Amino acid sequence: MNRYSPPAQKPANRVDWNDPHLESLLRKTETWKLDNRGAYPAQEVQIHIGWGAAAGKPALLVWERDQAMVLETCFPIMQGEHVRVDSYLGEGVRVVWGVVVEGREGYRTEDQANGVHVHWLHVR
Repeated sequence: MNRYSPPAQKPANRVDWNDPHLESLLRKTETWKLDNRGAYPAQEVQIHIGWGAAAGKPALLVWERDQAMVLETCFPIMQGEHVRVDSYLGEGVRVVWGVVVEGREGYRTEDQANGVHVHWLHVR
């Protein structure tokens, strides 16, 4: 046996999607509304909606990783809209462009009381 040979492959796990126990579990999770906004320190940003927007609007950057951002706003942004996000870092400005891939009204009680909308951006 070659010392550098790849490990033997294990057979893939098969899932029986018709199993009554699995169906019961999946039914219980249908109404879950997951919200991970508390894990990232929120940052105040200015956003510019559309390619030629001159005036910025306030927003909160509540999550960011790789090529994704989540913003909170007090107004809806249409899916597919191009958004420029300006983050102020000391004396400099970080500018990021993204496209809204999903947006909705916030589920949290405080979101609904304050008219918060949550938007997912794919960053370019």
